[in-house]
Amino acid sequence: MSDLTEQSDADPEPLQPLRATHSIRRPFAGARTISALMLREMSTRYGRTPGGYIWAIMEPLCVIFVLALGFSLLIRSPPIGSSFVLFYASGYIVFHVYQQMSLHVSRSIVFSLPLMFYPAVTWIDAVVARAVLNALTAIMVGYITLMIVMVTLDTRTVIDVVPMIQAGLLALFFGFGVGVTNCALIGLFPTWDIIWSIITRPLFIASGILFILEDLPQTAREVLWYNPLIHIVGLFREGLYPMYTAQYVSLAYVAGLSTLLTALGLALLHRHHRDIIERG
Repeated sequence: MSDLTEQSDADPEPLQPLRATHSIRRPFAGARTISALMLREMSTRYGRTPGGYIWAIMEPLCVIFVLALGFSLLIRSPPIGSSFVLFYASGYIVFHVYQQMSLHVSRSIVFSLPLMFYPAVTWIDAVVARAVLNALTAIMVGYITLMIVMVTLDTRTVIDVVPMIQAGLLALFFGFGVGVTNCALIGLFPTWDIIWSIITRPLFIASGILFILEDLPQTAREVLWYNPLIHIVGLFREGLYPMYTAQYVSLAYVAGLSTLLTALGLALLHRHHRDIIERG
């Protein structure tokens, strides 16, 4: 009897190194999962259509040139500088960065839902994979778009890259905060996807792509100041136009709101991700 007791007490001991090994390997397993999800989305989104990433670059270019052509027929000169193409590019590029990040992150769990039932895939893997892929894609598309515009126009503008980088990072951060919050809300209330798309349709006009805030009446300036994209677009334009200073820009406001939305979205997903997966 004593032998059996000693044997049963000794049985659990060999399991300890296995648990320790698992805790060490888990971060690498998570990185592999995120990489696999990124490759899956790349092949799904860009690998099934002719041209792939070329269309991702052509989309913002087409929008910019159409805007420039249309407004050049209506007004003599843009609010800043002499090039309609450069002016609208300075607003649309960072808006496109925000839009793509928020849109794709908001559908992270929906996109990867069939894989959520595998123990190796978690909700945070799906969100991080989409965020990283869209951040890298947005940076590449934005840089190439701007270079094509500047080479086409043969502009000799002296560029200040610091505010442009700050604006790009804030656009990604704000887009991620909006996206992760919407990811939770869409999972809990599917109709929120339609509601959000309706209430944000005027955002293209209200984000300063077609104008500068200083040209608006005082009441409009006070209302639109609370739109974080106004700050991001104004900051980006400071890097392209040395003579322009957007004194209304508040980095603390945009960063603070983005942090709040990110914390809210992650908290909701952490609490309700099982319900979202089961409903999906």
